[in-house]
Amino acid sequence: MNAFAGISRYLDVSITEQRLCLLDNGAVLAEYPVSTAKNGPGEKKGSYCTPTGWHKIRAKIGAGLPINSVLAGRRPTGEIYTPELAAQHPQRDWILSRILWLGGLEPGKNRYGNVDSTWRYIYIHGTPDELMQGKPESHGCLRMLNADLITLFDQVAVGCRVWIHE
Repeated sequence: MNAFAGISRYLDVSITEQRLCLLDNGAVLAEYPVSTAKNGPGEKKGSYCTPTGWHKIRAKIGAGLPINSVLAGRRPTGEIYTPELAAQHPQRDWILSRILWLGGLEPGKNRYGNVDSTWRYIYIHGTPDELMQGKPESHGCLRMLNADLITLFDQVAVGCRVWIHE
């Protein structure tokens, strides 16, 4: 059985290549650099790893916000990220511009119980552009350049499938 059968538009995320591709009917429409977890792939709650397998976009958050808007608890704070703001809050894990909140689709692997991507709050989100070094550095989420994320956000719908693999 082909895991991709019946899915025309989806996101393909390669942890090894630190790359996200938007595909439609097998054609690559766009390709973006990402930063996945510093701790590597893994599904367990508290592991700070990037979960693998099939997911879907369960919610899109931040439509219309200015680029570099700061989000906390999936809500805009009213702040706009700057290096000066970062210097005032060096402990923050910056979530900027938009959020694509992921939900796992594979029971026992990335859905339900101790491996549930939704309740691990796994997102595709913007990060300070200077932190995108082309290597895994997140706490489990998929970090993107802000302009790239805003472009992607407008090209995908809630329910869009996401394939995350090594």
